[in-house]
Amino acid sequence: MNQEILAKAQKWLDSDIDEQSRDEIRSLMTDEEALTDAFYKDLEFGTGGLRGIMGIGSNRMNKYTVGIATQGLANYLRKCYPNEDIKVAIAHDSRNQSRFFAETTAGVFSANGITVYLFDDLRPTPELSFAIRHLGCQSGVVLTASHNPKEYNGYKAYWNDGAQLVPPHDKNVIDEVNKISGISEVKFGADDALIQPIGAEVDKDYLSEIKKLALSPEAVAQQKDIKIVYSPIHGSGVKLVPPSLEEYGFTQVHVVEKQAQPDGNFPTVVYPNPEEKEALTIALEEAEKLQADLVMATDPDADRVGIAVRNLEGDLELLNGNQTGSLLIYYILQRWKERDQFHGNEYVVKTIVTTDLIEKIAESYNVDCYSTLTGFKYIASLIRELEGKKKYLAGGEESYGYMVSDFVRDKDAVASCAMIAEMYAYAKTKGWSLYEMMIDMYQRFGFYKEALISLTKKGKKGAEEIVQMMADFRSNPPKSFAGSEVVRLIDYQAGISRDLANGAEEALDYDRSNVLQFFTKDGYKISARPSGTEPKIKFYISVNAPLEHRDQFREISTRLDGIIRDIRDDLQLN
Repeated sequence: MNQEILAKAQKWLDSDIDEQSRDEIRSLMTDEEALTDAFYKDLEFGTGGLRGIMGIGSNRMNKYTVGIATQGLANYLRKCYPNEDIKVAIAHDSRNQSRFFAETTAGVFSANGITVYLFDDLRPTPELSFAIRHLGCQSGVVLTASHNPKEYNGYKAYWNDGAQLVPPHDKNVIDEVNKISGISEVKFGADDALIQPIGAEVDKDYLSEIKKLALSPEAVAQQKDIKIVYSPIHGSGVKLVPPSLEEYGFTQVHVVEKQAQPDGNFPTVVYPNPEEKEALTIALEEAEKLQADLVMATDPDADRVGIAVRNLEGDLELLNGNQTGSLLIYYILQRWKERDQFHGNEYVVKTIVTTDLIEKIAESYNVDCYSTLTGFKYIASLIRELEGKKKYLAGGEESYGYMVSDFVRDKDAVASCAMIAEMYAYAKTKGWSLYEMMIDMYQRFGFYKEALISLTKKGKKGAEEIVQMMADFRSNPPKSFAGSEVVRLIDYQAGISRDLANGAEEALDYDRSNVLQFFTKDGYKISARPSGTEPKIKFYISVNAPLEHRDQFREISTRLDGIIRDIRDDLQLN
């Protein structure tokens, strides 16, 4: 066995850990591959926090890695607020050990003299973001691995604006975490007097803010009995999505019973991810029985939502994140126009891998559209930068995350579900289905179609393969996709945009990020990006064409599907 890894495991054995953890390490020592995966590195406190497989080891989510992360964050908070009474809020989702990790986090903060507001039970991530600002906290933590498989858990850290950590705080917290040389430096002795439970009162205030978002209350009143099927996929959305829809005025909200019970084993799905069709199978079956109009499903921490609506043939069809996000932006801007609410300083936000259709829509309403790096923390950072200068309306990313208004500073499936249902009611008052509203959007602004390819590469070997794939794309970039010449390349890690016709380069005004984008002469966009939260590399494909007449929808859609298939083939992915 690797002697360095053995020495690291032995150091843990010799530290002040519980006996069960020692037994688990001894068991790992009989399996070289398992021991290597558990100890070959420290679970990295990245710019968003921790995420990893649960279990013992330095590269796993457990009491000790969570404790080290919290101690580092506590030390940084003490440096930033040396003469203040520091407060933090803590929430968790339905994952196995999430409550234990939340209580561990609360204990370490309190042992450092920090007041803790700990939710009394599981809650959606966006409510944690809301609670930080609502309660005047300097920081917050939510224990969740979002939509990852059941063996994962995670730790997301937030700053005083309710947003995930951005520069300089992200790097500074990482530095503080890395300074901790061992488990003995973590203060695990909780001060219960500093831990205050919170719950229903924060729920009430959060739901009140969501209700204020309504743009078409008269449409909801007319269409209040549309049948909505909702699945929390065994997660925290069950706490607030149904009450929010009911407060909006919808009377036919049907929660999928088989998936209503919070359960970290996610027994009815392979992955608790609303991006995956399989995760919505039971909800779709329920909707067919009820002849429902709209299906919505949220991930375990209720910050992402996937939807299905009836297509032109009357069948339920899943919309992807780009479609739903574009529809939300279209609806919100159209209603602001109809209500004569524009003052000329409004803006929307998307990420660099999200459809450029959103930019086209915003342009037609004379609303600015900003593109940020992938991750809602960058959207929240832009909001903070523009606060008091411009009016944020909405933002979204292709991975099923949307944020309407800015009282929450992270993607918010609770508010998004309410707005999607309202948008559906509005469409019905116009004599449209939501699908027909989408076709109208394509006709007005261009038919954009996107696809995502995700390759999973697990463990140390997989991480090395992903690094090599990105290196190969940089050293030998593709010349064309689907017969369309690549004319521009953007490398966000190098910070340059290069015109391939003349070699001219421009510097990018972005933080560095390991993303490559290829643009073709026909307007196709192909992006390559290793995931920051999963052992995956992702390829985002975007193609487009004009849709001059509604009756051309199927023809153009089929043609765009063919181009996407050709691009997939050109990528030559194993």
